[in-house]
Amino acid sequence: MMPTTDQTAELNLEANSLSAASAPQPDGKRPMFYEFKPSETIRAKHGTELRCKTWEAEAALRMLENNIDPAVSLVYDELIVYGGAGRAARNWKEYQTIVKTLKELEADETMLVQSGKAVGVLKTWPHAPRVLIANSNIVPAWSTQEYFDELDKMGLMMYGQMTAGSWIYIATQGILQGTYETFAAMADKHFGGSLRGTITVTAGLGGMSGAQPLAVTMNDGVCLVIEPIDERVKQKVREGYVDEQANDLTHALELCEQAKADGKGWSVGLTGNAATVLPRLLELGFQADIVTDQTSAHDLMDYIPEGEIGEVLALRASNPEEFKRQALASIVKHVEAILEMQRRGTIAVDYGNNLRGQAEKGGLNVRDEAGQFLYPGFVPGYIRPLFCEGKGPFRWAALSGDPQDILRIDRALLETFPDNKLLARWIEKAQAKVPFIGLPARVCWLGYGEREKFGLVINDLVARGEVSAPIVIGRDHLDCGSVASPNRETEGMKDGSDAVADWPLLNALANCASGADWVSLHNGGGVGIGNSTHSGMVIVATGTPEKAERLRRVLTTDPGMGIFRHADAGYELAQDVARERGAKIPSMK
Repeated sequence: MMPTTDQTAELNLEANSLSAASAPQPDGKRPMFYEFKPSETIRAKHGTELRCKTWEAEAALRMLENNIDPAVSLVYDELIVYGGAGRAARNWKEYQTIVKTLKELEADETMLVQSGKAVGVLKTWPHAPRVLIANSNIVPAWSTQEYFDELDKMGLMMYGQMTAGSWIYIATQGILQGTYETFAAMADKHFGGSLRGTITVTAGLGGMSGAQPLAVTMNDGVCLVIEPIDERVKQKVREGYVDEQANDLTHALELCEQAKADGKGWSVGLTGNAATVLPRLLELGFQADIVTDQTSAHDLMDYIPEGEIGEVLALRASNPEEFKRQALASIVKHVEAILEMQRRGTIAVDYGNNLRGQAEKGGLNVRDEAGQFLYPGFVPGYIRPLFCEGKGPFRWAALSGDPQDILRIDRALLETFPDNKLLARWIEKAQAKVPFIGLPARVCWLGYGEREKFGLVINDLVARGEVSAPIVIGRDHLDCGSVASPNRETEGMKDGSDAVADWPLLNALANCASGADWVSLHNGGGVGIGNSTHSGMVIVATGTPEKAERLRRVLTTDPGMGIFRHADAGYELAQDVARERGAKIPSMK
């Protein structure tokens, strides 16, 4: 039976202000235009009745609403979806303008969105994207957190994270299978194929990091996850992403050791700060099998330093510079503890939040003599072979709001790929353990050729009425050919092209040319301003023959960029896949 949740509390602990200000304030906080905030709580519309003139525009509106839904979003009042400050719209006034524009958008028009603000409508073509989005993009020499913060305070920009500002976030499930795949790869490489009888220590229970404990338990391991905000621990227990909340560290270790001895998958949430708890674990002589982290560390304003939580959050509001100084000091302690755990035999892996980079800014040596990080990122360590096959986090959401539509697609997925045992295992576990939060959705990793094939299956289900409304198909920006991020997805590329950002730019252009329904291009998501460039793509399966042709093109083009990118970098696996599956690469014979 699929778990559901309808009582997730709104978390306003990170809100900068709840005043009705509509201009920059003397304290420098961003204008939010609260007088435009709807009186009724925003949730995605269900059913088949349209408010827009096309299903494509209606889909964009529903996914925008879904991102903001308080059951899905991190800080509803601030339009923050996840990742510290990743917003769906720049402020409430611009949210209202976007909604109005989507409702009026003609079938041959395209809305342009600049960092959460609708800035123009173009006459284009019915097969052109209905929405084009650019978030947080700054000329490279100016692309710093400090310059972004000034623009943000003036109300000229917002942080789009990855899927927050591109309206395709599907709550914690969105990153879950990728996290599951990572821990499965770690199990294969280090523990004989299973995490049974192992303990993983990590930190963070936000919208993305909340996936880690469930991903560990789905691989039969035990997870201790540390989170400084107590309500977030309780929220993830309610949602089913964490099994149990511990009273204190002693209790947490007792629960973990018992689960390890029993050989069962189990996760324990502990309210605390990783910079405090990890050194304490070392003092106690506790030996974890794996240590990682997914706190929000890309922006120092979003990493919670050591201290009493109420005082720490008050400090952030009253003295941001001191808050950032303390955050950096805590990050250094945090990473020092991870490195010491690694020296004692624990497998350490960075999970892409730029924690190592921030610690390096704080003066800690995090690299070896060759300039490589002392512990690897999860992509070069475990995921890159999947990227070489064009695999990545393919996702879909039911615009009907009916969970049965997702379950019908689950069956079709297993029927389409009957020999994929890992996929079957994932669907079985997802149906049992992953709650539907907001619009029902699913994610799975599919590769080059597979996405096109299954997109057409979904479109056919819509055409035959086997699902009750069109289906939104998209992906995370963290994908095989859509991101340049030297401290994460493109860390340690074989040819040294880690920071080459042409690839995500080409990905966005190619998806526009192929007929995607909305396309986005962002700076900084996951690792902070100036540290990555990435693009997003969404297409709506409406059941029409015309849309089938566009699905065929887009769902070949999009993962194909991953094949091009990795083949060009010299990965033989990607070159072999290109030959086997007919990807045309001019430099290859």
